[in-house]
Amino acid sequence: MMIQINSKVKEVLEWVYCIVIALVLALLIRYFIGTPTVVKQVSMKPTLIQNQRLILNKTVRTFHGEYKRGDIITFEAPSSLDAKSEKAEYSYKPSNWFESFTYYVLEINKMSYIKRVIALPGEHVEIKENAVYINGEKLQEDYLKDTVITEAQNSHLIDFVVPEGHIFAMGDNRPESMDCRKFGCIPIEKIESKVWIRFWPLNLFGKVD
Repeated sequence: MMIQINSKVKEVLEWVYCIVIALVLALLIRYFIGTPTVVKQVSMKPTLIQNQRLILNKTVRTFHGEYKRGDIITFEAPSSLDAKSEKAEYSYKPSNWFESFTYYVLEINKMSYIKRVIALPGEHVEIKENAVYINGEKLQEDYLKDTVITEAQNSHLIDFVVPEGHIFAMGDNRPESMDCRKFGCIPIEKIESKVWIRFWPLNLFGKVD
């Protein structure tokens, strides 16, 4: 026996179906391709200012792309802000698929940082003379204000080699930036995206370097 569905009920079900599909697509795009975000901190001044709007490119994570010195990235905040070695510590491990989904996809209770890649795996980093030295050569950082100096924040991270599978990143506003100088080098697997485009304010619209 065939069951006739009321036309109004059918219309509601079709709308629900469309909404579910749209939400799934939005989540897939957000996690695998890109998403908008708002600058909330001052650690990347003058390159990025609070309340500016950005588009983050997540395809670099999705397709295991490469990172280079100077890239502005976002990454999951470490569990500890006081490194005991060159590596940042991550202790949170979701116990089931729902916790993984809410934390990594919906990003509920998840904190991320925006910083600039300074050193790559295997590179020798020294923080001395108010500057950064990579493999013995002073790093030229034209994106910094002339008055900015770089000082160490942790005795473990003054003269070290970036571990394999990790990167060393800092904010452009060095005195006001909580970064790898404090909590250690970030595992590449914890990098979420590259900053791609600034779309607000409109007079600064364009690719971010």
